[in-house]
Amino acid sequence: MTNSTSPTPARLTPVKPRAVLPAFSANGRANLIDTAGAWLLGLLWLLPLLYAFWSAFHPSAYATRFSLSAPLTLENFVHAWQAAPFGRYLINTFALVTVILAAQLVLATLAAYAFARFTFRGSEVAFMIVLLQLMVMPDVLIVENYRTIAWMGLRDTILGIALPYFASAFGIFLLRQAFKTVPRELDDAARVEGANVWQVLWRVYVPLARPVYVAYALVSISHHWNNFLWPLIVTNSVEARPLTVGLQVFASTDQGIDWSMITAATLMTAAPLFIAFLLFQRQFVQSFMRAGIR
Repeated sequence: MTNSTSPTPARLTPVKPRAVLPAFSANGRANLIDTAGAWLLGLLWLLPLLYAFWSAFHPSAYATRFSLSAPLTLENFVHAWQAAPFGRYLINTFALVTVILAAQLVLATLAAYAFARFTFRGSEVAFMIVLLQLMVMPDVLIVENYRTIAWMGLRDTILGIALPYFASAFGIFLLRQAFKTVPRELDDAARVEGANVWQVLWRVYVPLARPVYVAYALVSISHHWNNFLWPLIVTNSVEARPLTVGLQVFASTDQGIDWSMITAATLMTAAPLFIAFLLFQRQFVQSFMRAGIR
């Protein structure tokens, strides 16, 4: 009889894993670059704004130099308001952007509805012509627009400033794309209920495209509030000039350029849009996201 002994198992020493440095994936690197670029662009936008606030709220002697002991003052805003008829410029600007936006919404809605829901001879060619207008810089048409406005006798009027912008190819394109997403069943159901073409448009298509209207209205108001070249060319008097053209008064004085007064006037000009964006920034972003703008 033999005795057998079982072999004892060898003890294994646990191996500690080596520390591995985390590596950025391709998406991580892309996000990092995007974030850094966004911060850089934000800083480039913020620096002139900070200078404008500093210069506007301090005396002219501190407009180009920084000092913690510089006194705060509102005299620059008072002098800027008194140096130019800001009240008149403000009313003209509000009237200008309102007239342009109202005309654009009506005309773009009608054109977009026709392109989206009706088939007629040459519809594709007509829509391509509309898209080609997006590639034409507005400055190229200044001479011909001026001749047309002068022939119509509308120089130095708010209507003369607004008329070339009544038709918007960008607005037609946006609304056409929105109208094409509306199901045909809703159109057919409204017609079965006895609605005519106009009722279908105003009661079905327009309410469903409300986010697009909001997005386009914000773009239109911002653009025409800040427009400078065309109003400068077509106006000659205070009665029709908007705020942006009125700012040139402060750059054409015989006593030199007062940067504190210029920055104060600039802040008063940009204040309505700046405050509106701070109050409605969430709606501003959401409207573009819902409109499908990228």
